[in-house]
Amino acid sequence: MSPPPATGPEAVAAARAAPGPPEDAQVLDLCDLGLEEGASVLVKRALKRLPVGARLVVSGTDPALSVHLRAWSRAHGHRFEPAPDGAGAPAGTIRRGSADEDRWHGSQRAGAPDPTAAGAVADRPRAAWGLAARGALVEAGAPEYAFALDDREAVWTGDAARTYRQAAAGQWDPATAIDWEDPFELDPDVEAAVVQVMTYLIENENAAMVVPARFLGQVHPHFREVVQVLAVQVADEARHVEVFSRRATLRGAELGLSTAGGQASLLTLLEEPDYVLAHFLLSVLGEGTFLALLSFLERHGPDPVTRRVAQLALADEARHVAFGMTHMAEVLAREPAQLGRLATAIERRHDALAHTSGLNEEVFDALVVLAAGSWERRAVAEGFRRVLELQAEMAEGRRRRLVKLGFAPERASALAALHTRNFM
Repeated sequence: MSPPPATGPEAVAAARAAPGPPEDAQVLDLCDLGLEEGASVLVKRALKRLPVGARLVVSGTDPALSVHLRAWSRAHGHRFEPAPDGAGAPAGTIRRGSADEDRWHGSQRAGAPDPTAAGAVADRPRAAWGLAARGALVEAGAPEYAFALDDREAVWTGDAARTYRQAAAGQWDPATAIDWEDPFELDPDVEAAVVQVMTYLIENENAAMVVPARFLGQVHPHFREVVQVLAVQVADEARHVEVFSRRATLRGAELGLSTAGGQASLLTLLEEPDYVLAHFLLSVLGEGTFLALLSFLERHGPDPVTRRVAQLALADEARHVAFGMTHMAEVLAREPAQLGRLATAIERRHDALAHTSGLNEEVFDALVVLAAGSWERRAVAEGFRRVLELQAEMAEGRRRRLVKLGFAPERASALAALHTRNFM
């Protein structure tokens, strides 16, 4: 009867004593672990630490180990020499081949994870980097992805990482952030005004959701932080659509009116093919204008739910506007001539909407009702005055942002006045 095969230190000693392998050969004792049970992971790890041509003596008690090692070595480009009969536990010796290293010939490191590190973010990432993580070693021969937005000058914003962290930390749950059961009673006409305003907001938030979503799949994933900001922005707008819809139907009313002029205005945003211009028109001008509107609703909303949804949306929109301003500032710092393109985009959109009526009367009147707070004649007059002030505040906000981007004050005032009367 043959003695049981050695394992552990005895196997190592037997391997070193066995004829054939040189004294400096490395030894791996698999004990009773078979190759089909995960031992191949250990063999790979041991070989990876050896130079090409070096030997690894593998021992173990699995009866099929030698047969499995032969097949495995052949499949992975190594040479396998079985242990001679009577050598005890060693199953054989693997001489490391070069196939695994050859496989990575021509591979390239796709930048680095930390965007602040030198060379971390490429000016124009390779199409073959595709969906690989920034910083990964990308094997040669990977398929090429056709991401249309692969120019750092057009896409990258150094503040994107901070903006994303802020956005992720500022997420809120519509189910818990708003007390939907907070009791209140409104005059039916005031409730109708709230519903009309919410209907209008939903329509505009749909546009604010679709525009970044359209570009989201076009930005090369190498610009990870920008993609993340856009993704959160889409999620923000989806949440706004939810809470405005829920407030509109809170008392069981049907939704209000959607006008052809409003839809025409928003269509010009969706049809803008240039990422920089679309971001400018949406986030700097459109959402920038909405900051004043949401602040107005936060102050004059007739019930706690309306005021709360406006307050939450306002915080998100302020972040979108800040990111848009940072992006534009960096674009203009790299290429000041882009200022002319921004002006042309405003003028082109104004011309396209010249035949439309702008903000529908129902929305304007609804805002007057909310600002008035009652149907008393003087209160209505006061509400009317407040809405005019709101429009002036919107225009002044646009003018300030345009000046901040580099437009001369007079030119900024003229361009601010050309913004769509539909606000967004």
